[in-house]
Amino acid sequence: MQFTPVADGSAIALAPNLHESAVPADLDIIYEDAHILVINKPRGLVVHPAPGHAHDTLANILVTLSDELSEIGGEDRPGIVHRLDKDTTGLMVVAKTDDAHRSLQAQIQSREAERIYTGIVWGSPAFETATVRASIGRHPRDRKRMAVLPDGSRGSREAVTDLAVLGRHGPFAEVEARLQTGRTHQIRVHCSYIGHPVVGDPVYGGIRKLPADRMDPVCRDRIQTALAALGGQALHAGRLAIRHPVTGEAMTFDAPPPPDMALLRETLRQCFPA
Repeated sequence: MQFTPVADGSAIALAPNLHESAVPADLDIIYEDAHILVINKPRGLVVHPAPGHAHDTLANILVTLSDELSEIGGEDRPGIVHRLDKDTTGLMVVAKTDDAHRSLQAQIQSREAERIYTGIVWGSPAFETATVRASIGRHPRDRKRMAVLPDGSRGSREAVTDLAVLGRHGPFAEVEARLQTGRTHQIRVHCSYIGHPVVGDPVYGGIRKLPADRMDPVCRDRIQTALAALGGQALHAGRLAIRHPVTGEAMTFDAPPPPDMALLRETLRQCFPA
């Protein structure tokens, strides 16, 4: 199944001295060598400085962990090859050298690198697999949001997401998402666009009430408790596959979803077994 759009884009710039505002903190480091660092980003952590987050970011932490990080992304994005939204959890690769950065960036742009997400969405999609092709740009009225816009309108750029349904659980579905492009909020915007917003997403329609009927009362209470415990959108970058930028070795990394998302997933599976 294919989806195509039926309505701006600009960026902010903020480059504090990260070394002066460095924030020591523990990170879940999955892999590290002289060239790259792979981390499992927690919920609530902004990747690089932005308005309201000048000091409490992943970038501020990274400069305390390594004296050598790629400078290609600029002073406020040391080693940052790709991003995850603040409340999206999961795997990120960080480049320690400029050569590693260029290689990883090329792998992402050529789609050689795989970034695979799992999510929980509202509703039961009418497809098993789908490709959403819908350009994304800055929302014309709310600059904190992104939106599906006509191609080229207000700075919109091509955005392509592959989706597959992993399981259906009453008013919810588990999905897998693979990025062909990397636009801001891409998966969240595309899921909302096709009528199945990511559960727990306060920006794109993921905060909803459970159906009043058609649900066992005990399960309804359990699901409601799990939803209330969710700290953000139920979206997790669980698999990252790359080629090592120096050795050429194929590398695949996996990370389980955070506890709050895992609780919701397990509750849904128990209440609505396949």
